[in-house]
Amino acid sequence: MTGQRSDARRNYSRILAVAEAEVARHGAAASLEQVARTAGVGSATVRRHFPTRQALLEAVFQERIQALCERADQLSRADDSRAALLDWLHDLVRYAVSARGLADVLTYEPPTDVPAAEPADAQAQHSCGAVLESAAAPLLRRALRDEAVRPGVTFHDLLTLAVGIALATEHHAEPAVQADRLFTLTVEGLSPIPRPLPRP
Repeated sequence: MTGQRSDARRNYSRILAVAEAEVARHGAAASLEQVARTAGVGSATVRRHFPTRQALLEAVFQERIQALCERADQLSRADDSRAALLDWLHDLVRYAVSARGLADVLTYEPPTDVPAAEPADAQAQHSCGAVLESAAAPLLRRALRDEAVRPGVTFHDLLTLAVGIALATEHHAEPAVQADRLFTLTVEGLSPIPRPLPRP
């Protein structure tokens, strides 16, 4: 029995390592069959550890998601609630641009109407989007309380913006540069209010 558990752990680690490389090359469209072949296991073994493509992708991005959660916790102690929220959102955009497939994973998330909505089931509770929502909800709540963001903004709004920017720029010659530009446009607005001219 112990030997079987050791084999299962080795298979899991090998499949995940191969999946990380495949996703880096092909994004969310990485072939599960190719993952199985490269890892030297059967497709059934891959599906035993990762029943769905979503489950495999979420495992691939687990460390990046954890880093974003830790960043949210750090920023929760910042004095400026607007700057803290925007810094975190900018980090999310940068992660989604640099990690092929992450934006696709986040598009699977169902919309939520409030910043800290409870996921419907245990699996949803541990999804990438739900974990990020739990981490970032305090930042959004504080910014809303301070009237630093528009009333009614939800975490799903922020996630949609970040994912949209990442997906729109992934084939750009310099995706990170273009994503930063679009993020700035989003935050500052397309048509800033002109400042009054100084009196003579």
